[in-house]
Amino acid sequence: MSNIVPLADIQQMAEVASKSRMFGFKNPEEAMAIMLLCQAENLHPAIAMRDFHIIQGRPALKADAMLARFQQAGGSVQWKDYTDEKVTGVFSHPSGGSLEVSWSLAQAKSIGIANKDNWRNYPRAMLRARCVSEGIRSVYPGCVVGVYTPEEVQDFTPSKPIDMGIAERVEAENQDVVIQNEDGAFKLYVPNLDEPHSSYHSVEDWIDAYGNMVSRIMSSTKISDSDKSKKVESLKVANEFVVDGFSTVEKLKVKAAIAEAGGNPLPKQSVSQDV
Repeated sequence: MSNIVPLADIQQMAEVASKSRMFGFKNPEEAMAIMLLCQAENLHPAIAMRDFHIIQGRPALKADAMLARFQQAGGSVQWKDYTDEKVTGVFSHPSGGSLEVSWSLAQAKSIGIANKDNWRNYPRAMLRARCVSEGIRSVYPGCVVGVYTPEEVQDFTPSKPIDMGIAERVEAENQDVVIQNEDGAFKLYVPNLDEPHSSYHSVEDWIDAYGNMVSRIMSSTKISDSDKSKKVESLKVANEFVVDGFSTVEKLKVKAAIAEAGGNPLPKQSVSQDV
């Protein structure tokens, strides 16, 4: 049975999911981006509401859903320790062998993540989620590529936006542009510049930086909403040839980053290059 759902139907589902406020989606674009990601994995888009959370603007796959995917793919786990102080699981898969993974409360404290309410109130659940993610990612990463559990994302340090000020800089046409080059393979471009604004060593870092650029445009108080849309579209055009080299899942993550930043992840027929 095919899980392909027409785009118009996904848009309607995304609007319902967002308006219901039951699934953590801030807007229809955010819901739609996750639904498109599910469809790319040959899952029905409604699975996005069942299996995903949006934490700190990131899509996060619930630990139970991650474990279910692992087991459906032929994996298994045997729990050896399961207490508030320590959780240990032995993860096995025909393609990845067997690995014992342990997480302890002492370990969480040592790296500075155990001081939050979720760790104080539900230490065993937090330890289990960490074991599930690390074990599956190590033994059979194919079923969890690019996603983390909500428990992990809650412990991430919020990324700082790139201080490039697209909207403000564009209005000051004579201002010098600083090129931040980290000698990475993935170049990030801004409109009307031949040289890359910055470069990154992984697609994930590139997508984070791209999302931060869109966020700065959408949060600017100096330009109109229509001009914001034009600037986001121009940024997309400037980086089209970079995104063309990404995998289908990575392209969907770019759309998700745009949606999370408040932009429109869907392409328009024509775009002005003027920013």
